Amino acid sequence: MRWSCGRVVLAVACLLWLSGCETSTKLGDLFQSRTDDESKSALTDQASTIDPATTGSVATPPVADGELLGSDPNDDLALGKKQYRAGNFGSAERYFRRAVELHPRDAEAWVGLAAAYDRLRRFDFADRAYDQAIAIIGPTPEVLNNRGYSYMLRGDYPHARATLLAAAAKDPKNLYIRNNLELLDKSFRGGKAVQ
Repeated sequence: MRWSCGRVVLAVACLLWLSGCETSTKLGDLFQSRTDDESKSALTDQASTIDPATTGSVATPPVADGELLGSDPNDDLALGKKQYRAGNFGSAERYFRRAVELHPRDAEAWVGLAAAYDRLRRFDFADRAYDQAIAIIGPTPEVLNNRGYSYMLRGDYPHARATLLAAAAKDPKNLYIRNNLELLDKSFRGGKAVQ
């Protein structure tokens, strides 16, 4: 039984890695699963109760001011999203970094940059990017969910739990937050960080 549970946790972690971070809001298109059929098939094969399409670390916070960055398919934010979806996290980081340099008040660009840093395992930089997003729009449920997922990636379960519970308190019906809490519990029981 222990071997079977470990395999399920490992398979879910691999699925999350392959599908990228997912969210319930506008940046969700950045982190969509490869296809819905692949997600459903993988979940059926694994007999898992966690839908990887509703877990993850990146969400789009509300736009703080003025111009909607990302509406042009060739701007840095849109290119960063495209590179992130393709799994090119280094390239995504460069585009997101340029987006925040040109538009330092764009919380979506900061959250994208934080997600790219998470995938590059540069958690020190990810923390700074999350801090910038929070300074712009405050601790929204989406940003707290993302940061909680970031803590999960590092294996920092106490901070992950506290942050995800704070997100759940602000938006108790959010499926992504609930699934991340469930994923956290499974990861903790398995003794391995989410990959």
